[in-house]
Amino acid sequence: MTATTSHLLPNGQDLDTARAEAARAYELDRQHVFHSWSAQAQIKPMTIVASDGSYVWDGDGNKLLDFSSQLVFTNIGHQHPKVVAAIAEQAAKLCTIAPQHANAARSEAARLIAERTPGDLNRVFFTNGGADAVEHAVRMARLHTGRYKVLARYRSYHGGTDTAVNLTGDPRRYPNDYASSGVVHFNGPFLYRSSFFAENEQQESERALDYLERLIAHEGPASIAAIILESVPGTAGIMVPPPGYMAGVREICDRHGIVFIADEVMAGFGRTGKWFAIDNFDVVPDLMTFAKGVTSGYVPLGGVAINDAIYSTFADRAYPGGLTYSGHPLACGAAVATINAMEDEGMVANAARIGEDVLGPGLRELAARHPSVGEVRGLGVFWALELVANQQTREPLAPYGSSSPAMNEVLAACKSGGLLPFANFNRIHAVPACNITDAEVAEGLAILDKALDVADGHVTG
Repeated sequence: MTATTSHLLPNGQDLDTARAEAARAYELDRQHVFHSWSAQAQIKPMTIVASDGSYVWDGDGNKLLDFSSQLVFTNIGHQHPKVVAAIAEQAAKLCTIAPQHANAARSEAARLIAERTPGDLNRVFFTNGGADAVEHAVRMARLHTGRYKVLARYRSYHGGTDTAVNLTGDPRRYPNDYASSGVVHFNGPFLYRSSFFAENEQQESERALDYLERLIAHEGPASIAAIILESVPGTAGIMVPPPGYMAGVREICDRHGIVFIADEVMAGFGRTGKWFAIDNFDVVPDLMTFAKGVTSGYVPLGGVAINDAIYSTFADRAYPGGLTYSGHPLACGAAVATINAMEDEGMVANAARIGEDVLGPGLRELAARHPSVGEVRGLGVFWALELVANQQTREPLAPYGSSSPAMNEVLAACKSGGLLPFANFNRIHAVPACNITDAEVAEGLAILDKALDVADGHVTG
C-alpha cells in the first residue's frame, strides 16, 4: 500500500483525526453492523476514510487504486465535484416528495435515460436499486403475458431479494432457493468452460441457442413469461456473449411471445464502452433494468426501462406495484448530474478507448507472461482474469462457489501493492471507473503483474 505523505486527506481531514475516527468506526461496526453475504464473526472489514477520483484511503491512511469501482458502481470515480454539488443543490431545492407527485429531478432523469436506451424503451419506472428493479421487471412481464415461468442462466447474478435471488445463477441462490419461484435455469454461452463441447465462438453461440430452444419446447413456450439475461454477466465472470447469441435470444422470444429482459444493473451506464451493454449486440429488449452507474452509487437508485407494448398494458390498468421512494429527488438529481457529467466529459468514449487500447492489451500482455492466467475477457472497463492452477486442464485457482488460500494470497498481494481489487471465486475483475486515465491503468497493471507472480507460485502444470 502507498502511505499518504500529506497530513491532509482529499476531504480536508487530517490524518491523525481520520485514523482515530476509523478505529472508532471499526469498533462500532464490529459491535453493531450486520454485513451482506458474510459470516459475521469471520470478517475484518476495511475502513475507508476518504476517496477521490480513482483512489480510496483506508483507516491507516494508505492510498489504494480502486480497480473494483467498489461493487462496480462508481462509474465516474469518487467524489466527482459536479455530482456532489448537484446533490447539495437538490437537497436545498427539494429533499423529498412522495412518488405520486411529479418533480423536476425525476422527470429530467427519466428523459436523460430514455434518450439513451435503445429502441422504444421510452418509459422509466424508478426503484431503489437493482434487485427491486429486477423484481418489478419480472412482475411486469408476468402481468403483460399472463404467464408465470421465467428463464434465467446459470452463472448470473440478479439481486438479493426473493425473486431476484431465485433468478440468480450462482451459489448465493442455494440457501434461498425453494424451487417454487417459477424460475428455470439454463446454461448460457461461455466458451472457456463450454457446456456444449464447442471449439469456437460460432459453435458456442449456435449450440447454446439450440439448447435454449429445446429447453423452451420442453418447458412449454406458452407457460414462459420472460427470459432474463445480464447483457454481459458481471459478478459471474464477465463472459461477453459470442456473436449472434443475443440476436438469437431476441428471435426466440419474438417467436414465442416471451418478454426479453436485459439486466444492465452492472453492465450499463458506460461500463462496456457503450451507454448500455446491449448496444454492443444491436438488440432491443422489451424491458431493461438498471442501477449502480446511473448515479455512480452516490445515492441509491435503480429502475426499469419499459417498451411501448408493455407500457400499454398498464395504460388503463393499474400497475400493482410501487415504492415509497420511487424516483427520490436526491437520487434523481444525482442521476441527472452523473449522466450529464458522463456526456460532457466523454466518459463512455473514454471507457471504450481504455478497453480497446490500454486495459485490454495490458491484461492480455500479463496473461502471455503469467501461467496462472487462463483467460482474459471483457469490454470497455469491464474485464476478468480467469486464474488457474493449470492452463491445460483449466483447473481454477479456487473452486466454483468458494475461495482458496492461493486466491487469498493473490488478493493480499494486490492490496499490499496499493490496489483494491474485485474478486469472485478464481477471478480478479479489472473494473475501474469509466474516466480512469492511461497512467492510472498502467499503475494498476503494474501492481497486478506483481500479484500474479504470487498466483504463478501455485501453478502445478
